[in-house]
Amino acid sequence: MRNFLLACALLFNASGTLCAQSTPTEDVLGIHNMGPGTPGPVTGPLPACQFCHAPHSGLNSANLPNLPLWSQKLSTETNYILYSSSSMVNTVLEPTLGSAGNLCLSCHDGTVAPGTNVPYAGLQMTGSMNSSDLFQGTLQAMHPFNFQLPLNCSNDNLLTSLCSGATGNPAVPLIQGNVQCNSCHNPHVQFNDPVQGDFLVMNNANSAMCLACHVSEPGQFTALRTAIANTAKATAIPADTGTVPAHNNSQYNAFTQWRQSIHATAAHKVSKNAKGVGSYSVVSQNACMSCHTSHNAPGGPALLEGPTPAVPNMDAATQDCIGCHNGGSNLSPAIANIYAEFSKTNGHPFPTGSNVHNSQESLVLNKDRHATCVDCHNPHAARQTTSFASTTIRESQNGTAGVSGTDGVTEVNPAVNQYETCLRCHGTSTGKQVLPAYGYAPLRTSNGGDDLNVIEQFGIAAKSSHPVMEESKSGLPQPSLRKVMLNLDGHTPGRTITNRILCTDCHNSDDNREFGGNGPNGPHGSQFSHILERRYEFSQVAAGLPPAAGPGSTIQNLLPPITDPASGGPYSLCGKCHDLSNVMANASFSKHGLHINAGFSCSVCHTAHGMGANSSNVTGERMVDFDLKVVAENTSSGAAGYFRSPISYNRATNTCTLTCHNYSHNADGTVTPVSSKTPATPGKR
Repeated sequence: MRNFLLACALLFNASGTLCAQSTPTEDVLGIHNMGPGTPGPVTGPLPACQFCHAPHSGLNSANLPNLPLWSQKLSTETNYILYSSSSMVNTVLEPTLGSAGNLCLSCHDGTVAPGTNVPYAGLQMTGSMNSSDLFQGTLQAMHPFNFQLPLNCSNDNLLTSLCSGATGNPAVPLIQGNVQCNSCHNPHVQFNDPVQGDFLVMNNANSAMCLACHVSEPGQFTALRTAIANTAKATAIPADTGTVPAHNNSQYNAFTQWRQSIHATAAHKVSKNAKGVGSYSVVSQNACMSCHTSHNAPGGPALLEGPTPAVPNMDAATQDCIGCHNGGSNLSPAIANIYAEFSKTNGHPFPTGSNVHNSQESLVLNKDRHATCVDCHNPHAARQTTSFASTTIRESQNGTAGVSGTDGVTEVNPAVNQYETCLRCHGTSTGKQVLPAYGYAPLRTSNGGDDLNVIEQFGIAAKSSHPVMEESKSGLPQPSLRKVMLNLDGHTPGRTITNRILCTDCHNSDDNREFGGNGPNGPHGSQFSHILERRYEFSQVAAGLPPAAGPGSTIQNLLPPITDPASGGPYSLCGKCHDLSNVMANASFSKHGLHINAGFSCSVCHTAHGMGANSSNVTGERMVDFDLKVVAENTSSGAAGYFRSPISYNRATNTCTLTCHNYSHNADGTVTPVSSKTPATPGKR
C-alpha cells in the first residue's frame, strides 16, 4: 500500500487522472485523504496525495532542502504560546519554517486553510476542520515538541529514556534527535491504533507509545510489549533493543513503579459515553490517557484531562481525579465516591486559585497549604489497598513524598510512613490556622507555641503520645487497651492493635471500608468534627469570666455517660481501641467513672495526639494534658488569703492541682468548692 502511494506521488499528472483511476480500497490515509467522496470534514478536487505533496513545483528549495515534495502552503506563524511547566527542565522552541512540526501546523494551527495548495492555487474546498484539531495560535495545551538541543536528561524525570539519544521503543522515532509531531503521529496511516486512531505511529494500548519516552525502569519494555501482544487488536511492536539507561538523578522517579500502579493494572471497564478518561474500554489500556491528553488539554501544565463539563471552583489536579473517583457511571464496577466525602460537614478543603498544587513546590507547605489529591497520592505509583495489616503507609499512598518527623524539614521521597505525608501541612509549616469549620480546638498545658505542629505532640521529645511516630514509651500497663480495634458497628473486631497506629485510625471517612463501611478510606471527609472517623465530643465552658463563665467554670455541654461503643455516643472514637467498661471500672484511675458519670469528656484531661515537653508541671504520663479552655489554675485559701497554684498533675499520687467545674482540686487530693474556704470531702462535688 505504501509503495502504491509513493508511485502515485511520483507519477500522477497535473489532473491527477492516473491515481484517480486506481483509488485504494483500503483506508490508509483516513481523513487526511481529502479527495472527492471521502468522509473527512474537509474535501476538495485533488487526489489524496496531492493535498500535501507535488512531484513538481513544490516548496523544496535551497532554503528548505528537506521538504518531502511539499505542496501545502506553510504556516509562517512565529509567535506561538508555547507549552510551559514549572517541572520542565528542557526548553521548547518555536517550530522553524519547513520543520516537521511546521508541516503539520500548516493545517492544524488555524492560520492556513487545508487545501491551500501552492502548485494548484484556488482550490474549491468544502467543509471545515473540527475545532479539536485546531490549536488557534497556541501550543500551550498540547504535548511539547521541538526542544532545544542537546536535550538535558541528567535532571529530567520525564524524558529518561531519551538520554541515550533514542526513545525506548524504535517504533517511536526521534526526528533529527528531537521530538516532533511525527515522533508520535504517522500522517499516512490513521489506524495503527485501531481504537484511538489519530494517526499514531503505533498502538498506544497500555500507553506503549507514551512509555517510549516516559520510562525509567530498566527492561520495562520487554514486559510492556508482552502485555500489549496479548491485547486484542494489538499491532506488532519491534523487538526490544536493550534496557533503558539508568536514571542519572538521585531524586526519586515515580515512573519506576508505574507498571505495578493501579492506573496501569485496573481492569475496570470504561463507559462508551465517558469523557476525559481515554478512548479504550479498560482503565489499564487507557493508562496515561486516563488522566492526560496530548492536545488541547483543559488542565494546562501536565496536560491534565479533567471531567466534561468541568466542576466549578476546583483546581485542575483534583478535577482530573474526580472524572473517575466520583461514584459515577464512567467505570464499571463503580469505585468509591471520594468526591462526595469532601462535601461532608468536615473535609479537607480544595485549593483556591492562589494555592494550587505545583509539582516543584517545597514539600513543607508554608502559608500556601492545599489539599489536592496528588498531595497525598502519587497517581503514577499508587496501588490498590487490599490489606490493612501494615502500620507504615497504605498502598494507595505508595510513592508519595513526605517530610521527616525528626526535624519536620528533611524531605522523604518516597515517604515510608503515612504520617510523613501529613507533616507536609501539619508539622513545621507556617501559616496554619484553627478553622471553626473543623470544630472545637482545645488549648493544652504543653503548648509549645504552635498547637498545630503535631511533631511536638507525637515526636521523640513527647512525654507520652499515641504511638503514631514513636512506639509507646511509658512502659505503664494499659488495662483498657483492646487487642483489636472495633469496626464502625462497635461490636465486630477489626484490625489487630500493634505497637503502632496510623493517622487514619482516627482521622478517616466515617463510612470507610477498612472498618466495615462502604465508603473510601482516608481523611477525605467525615460528618464528625476534625475529619474524625467516629464521634468524639469536647467538653466546653461558656465564654466569659469566672466564676460564671470561662476556664474553671461550669461545663455547659454535660455529656450523658453512654459508654456502649455501638451507640454512636460521645466516647465512640475512644471506644474503638479502649474498653470503656474497663475505664468506668476505674482500672487505671480511681476517678474515671466519677468524671464520666458527671458528664466530662476525655478531652478535658487527655490530649488526643500526645503530650509535648513544654510543661514542667504536668508529668505527662498517660497523655494527661489539660484543656486550658476548660480548666484554670487552682484557687486555694490560707492564712494570707487566696492564692493560685499552677495547673499540675502527679501520676505517682494520682492527684491534680487545678480548678474545674467551679471546684478546686488540691494537691492533697481534696476537692473544694471555689466559693468555700472549707475543704470538701475528697472526690465529692
